[in-house]
Amino acid sequence: MSSENDCQPQTVTKPALAEKEVTELVDRVFGLKVSWIRPLPSYDDQNFHVRVSGKKDAAEGADEYVLKITNLEDSQEPDLIEAQTRAMMFLSAEGFPSPTPRLTKDGNIMSLESGGTGPGNKKYMVRLLTYLPGTPVAKIATNTEIFYEIGKLAASLDKVLSEKFHHPSLKSLHRGQFIWNLANVPLLDQYVYALGQNKYREIVEQVIEQFKGKVIPQLSSFRACINHGDLNDHNILVESCSASLGNPQYRVSGILDFSDMSYGYYVFEVAIAIMYMMIESPDPLSVGGHVLAGFESVLPLTEEERSALFLLVSGRFSQSLVIAAHTALLYPENKDYLMITAKTGWKHLVKMFEVGPEAVEKTWFETAEAYRNHAPA
Repeated sequence: MSSENDCQPQTVTKPALAEKEVTELVDRVFGLKVSWIRPLPSYDDQNFHVRVSGKKDAAEGADEYVLKITNLEDSQEPDLIEAQTRAMMFLSAEGFPSPTPRLTKDGNIMSLESGGTGPGNKKYMVRLLTYLPGTPVAKIATNTEIFYEIGKLAASLDKVLSEKFHHPSLKSLHRGQFIWNLANVPLLDQYVYALGQNKYREIVEQVIEQFKGKVIPQLSSFRACINHGDLNDHNILVESCSASLGNPQYRVSGILDFSDMSYGYYVFEVAIAIMYMMIESPDPLSVGGHVLAGFESVLPLTEEERSALFLLVSGRFSQSLVIAAHTALLYPENKDYLMITAKTGWKHLVKMFEVGPEAVEKTWFETAEAYRNHAPA
């Protein structure tokens, strides 16, 4: 069952453990001595990059990890975190660059631990995940090749999860009211107040109404699958695989953050990837065609799925921008991280609506068609 809290973008439940507390936790739970630690940015969990020393058995693997301390609500959903973690382990075994958990001293993949300050005995689910090398897509000069590869990755990941991954906890991924599931764009109605009264709010309200009228009735015609749900420009790591400085080429070296995993539809994943890759391009309206071409090289969309693409991408922009604005009101100290997408996101969403769905989709579909006629090198 999904948590009744799934419909909340975020309540005040982000963990706030001090570095000394984290160091002791890693020793107590995982039997590892921390030699170096630094916080990592996060939306509603608490993450640390930790380096450990003095392992007795070098065969145990890496000496760098990410300690992930899950927010209070999700920590009450052990089946959900179990499913997400088992999916990461499965993908790693299938050859995807996914983190895997370091087992606790008791041999478990996670542990519920007390921590933080404030009233009450708060318990958070804690995991120690392998640290993956690479640079976030957000920090490189993107090109059409990486957009194509990310589209291909999105389709391949969903396909193998949906066809081959089986686990008793999978039912927990049916998260009916989860605010980040793309089917739940209509739930944004209750959070648009965070935008104030302006043209941005008017556009989001248009998106919500069109989504209700055109996308929701079509959902039953889309092909269902398990979605990663957040293949954004900070959750995909890449490494250079060419020596050319003038025309750098990259390969995906890491897929991060499986906390938005849920049952959805194949077309959701490509729409989410398109939206976040648009953030990273000086020519955002052209991006969708390259991502779509990569996705369709693995899994061609149906006509019904294609017809919803513009509104699905607009819906994800709206989710990201509205939930960030709402969450920034709750956590003003984390505003800089929360509003990263908003810096260019509003501009792109406005542009999409100015140009209109017909012209935008024509660009996307003609680009994807060109790939089919002339396969990329």
